[in-house]
Amino acid sequence: MAQLIAVKDLSYYYGAGAKGAVRALKKVNLAIRKGELVAVIGQNGSGKSTLAKHLNGLLQPTKGDVLVGGLSVKDKARIGEIRKKVGMVFQNPDNQLVSTVVEEDVAFGPENLGMPPAEIRKRVEWALETLHMLDFRKASPNQLSGGQKQRVAIAGVLAMKPECIVLDEPTALLDPLGRREVLESIKKLNREEGITIVYITHFMNEAIAFDRIVVMDDGQVNMDGPPREIFKQAAQLKLLGLDLPVPLQFALRLNEAGYTVPADTINVEELVQSICRLI
Repeated sequence: MAQLIAVKDLSYYYGAGAKGAVRALKKVNLAIRKGELVAVIGQNGSGKSTLAKHLNGLLQPTKGDVLVGGLSVKDKARIGEIRKKVGMVFQNPDNQLVSTVVEEDVAFGPENLGMPPAEIRKRVEWALETLHMLDFRKASPNQLSGGQKQRVAIAGVLAMKPECIVLDEPTALLDPLGRREVLESIKKLNREEGITIVYITHFMNEAIAFDRIVVMDDGQVNMDGPPREIFKQAAQLKLLGLDLPVPLQFALRLNEAGYTVPADTINVEELVQSICRLI
């Protein structure tokens, strides 16, 4: 897969140049390829959200650079092009919903891009249908559940047809049903539309559903690899203050009790199969 985003020796200080500046990122190097499904995890303050905001130029590097399709986020003349390639979805959907009608909200981005009305209508319908929200096109966002609101926020970004969507803890304020709705929706966008996904989360049970996990700690990339390889390093994750997926916690306890269960059991299906074999 071709590279879409290149993070090169990225450092960022809040209040850079002032007394008491706080370092958030230190010499981060990362490559995101087209079509990847990447989860970024880490404790609060690890730098994961700061990193996310660099990927479409919401923050400017203090040192280093971020290239999106070869374009530098430091080139202010190209920021518009970069944001067409990389869309952002934030934690609280209420902060992204700007209209009193769902379809008008989804149309907001394409309208700002100056698209013809016919193309806007086509994109709005496609985005809402893709996220199973077409039946709510005339509804007020205030009538929707948290998960539905977040799917409308994602549809608003999707309607601009970016190559990549960065989601910064989009399920943090949602209940389990809402989290499942959002996670299934973004996996569908990746699988069916080929959209690159960078997903910031502190829910380990969400992270296991991704192709690749990047672990941030103290403003740096500490680990990077497939979920099974990352969660094999349970002791290291605990040192970083991170939880383990519930199935893996259960498997480790079974092993401690003398039952042989694979130490890389990361999902419920694998755990059930292991328990059935023990029985």
